[in-house]
Amino acid sequence: MLLGFQFQSPGPILFEAGPLVIRWYGLLIASAVLIGVTLSQWLAKRRHVNPELIGDLAIWLVIAAIPCARLYYVIFQWQEYAQRPEDIIAIWKGGIAIHGAIIGGTLAALIFARLNKISVWQLGDLVVPSLALGQAIGRWGNFFNSEAFGAPTNLPWKLYIPVNNRPVDYLTFEYFHPTFLYESVWNVLVFTLLLYLFFWGLKHPHRFYMGTLSLVYLIAYSCGRIWIEGLRTDSLMLGPLRVAQVISLVMISVGILGLVWLYRLKKPLPDVVSPQ
Repeated sequence: MLLGFQFQSPGPILFEAGPLVIRWYGLLIASAVLIGVTLSQWLAKRRHVNPELIGDLAIWLVIAAIPCARLYYVIFQWQEYAQRPEDIIAIWKGGIAIHGAIIGGTLAALIFARLNKISVWQLGDLVVPSLALGQAIGRWGNFFNSEAFGAPTNLPWKLYIPVNNRPVDYLTFEYFHPTFLYESVWNVLVFTLLLYLFFWGLKHPHRFYMGTLSLVYLIAYSCGRIWIEGLRTDSLMLGPLRVAQVISLVMISVGILGLVWLYRLKKPLPDVVSPQ
């Protein structure tokens, strides 16, 4: 519930009747997928791409992205899951990583684009606005699970975390940065930017190159993730490094190099099909 600016999760379960349990996390992920597919199909029509192709791609993306997001998370939290291997597949309890989903989804999109003889950048430009919006929706699953929060804080918009969900080093603290909210708001801003660029590109097709939206997403999302990740207490770590920050820096670099390639060198991006 919301008390002033103080947030507190009502719990992870939305509805329960006997063996039937509906969790907020699962509902939000499913909603994000449904809304995302609908939006991408609408954008596809504006780009004169068969919207049914996006529906087919969505199946590939879900099959690849969600397991990869979970696998990515489990790998970097292996010491924890080695103690309770039965929880490895318990995705409804939370614990997926967007970077794992992006890796899995990218591989699936490359294969799908090759089989269907369509530019993977064309597909990417139709999907990334939905991806940003889906991330904004999905982050609220972290709120209901009381996870993915930041360091202790006394700011007016502080988030109350139950004792059982607090890190061992912070058991005496009650309120933490609502980093789920920060990232959700950031993703809405990224979504707004991508949608604006999409329609600008429709009006100026000769000045807006294929792949631009995908590259802008890599940069815009990653810039926000770097500073938000620095606030979190549960970052996936690789030695002393926060994995999400390292991957975000790589994504920013790829995005900048790609835009230079497109707009400075005036060359099409490498693709699975020959440029038209």
